[in-house]
Amino acid sequence: MQDVKSVLAREVDYHERLYGGFAQRHFARPAVRALREHMVRRILCVTGVPKTARVLSLGCGIGDTELLLAAHVAEVVGVDLAPSAIRQAREDAARAGRHNVRFIEGTLESSGLTPGSFDLIIAIFFLHHLPAPILAALPDQIARLLAPGGVFYSLDPSRYRLSGAVGSLLIPRIMRRYQSPDEQQLDPRRTVELFTQAHLQSRTDFYDFLSSPLAGLFPAWRLGYRAARLADDLILRVPLLRSLGSNFEIIVRKPQRP
Repeated sequence: MQDVKSVLAREVDYHERLYGGFAQRHFARPAVRALREHMVRRILCVTGVPKTARVLSLGCGIGDTELLLAAHVAEVVGVDLAPSAIRQAREDAARAGRHNVRFIEGTLESSGLTPGSFDLIIAIFFLHHLPAPILAALPDQIARLLAPGGVFYSLDPSRYRLSGAVGSLLIPRIMRRYQSPDEQQLDPRRTVELFTQAHLQSRTDFYDFLSSPLAGLFPAWRLGYRAARLADDLILRVPLLRSLGSNFEIIVRKPQRP
């Protein structure tokens, strides 16, 4: 257990430094903003949640995706361990006049959330930061919090991503800037199996190949991001290339009845 606590402490320290100015500036750049807007459209499309949905976001960070999503649903609750991220998220929500969003500093265990109260739970670039024991326990926690018929959606880097291999060779220092010291390399198939074992209807898919890495490297180049997104839509139709995609999705649905 001490190892898990140490990992979480290092993760919080890393993200506190990340949210100490860099993330706010980076996430506001045009290409990154376009990426987040696409993520929200994708989430709404693949989950099919109605405008009446209550949404929980795990590892919400500064809440940039959550504030965009809030325009399409009834309520969004974000949870994150990093105090500076939650402060920024609350400030941005107040500035935007978003009254259907709230942010909680802490963990699922400490948040006091009501079981069965969410129609959608999202985890954007979150699972790969979790220590293995916490990741293994997460599907049962998600099943407890989802309403019958509710959906879980996650997006994380694949351990087999071609962009990661190329980036580690050509721009290792930049790659390290975007990686916390303890983050895991996730296998899409093995990760989705954790949810299947929790008796949840689960599947995985690939989200992109070029577009999110390009947005990270060239955050001001919105037009470049859009061109890369169009290319991704074609590339991901090729089976061999799909398996080398950058980020994979997990889409999980809780049965209406046990």
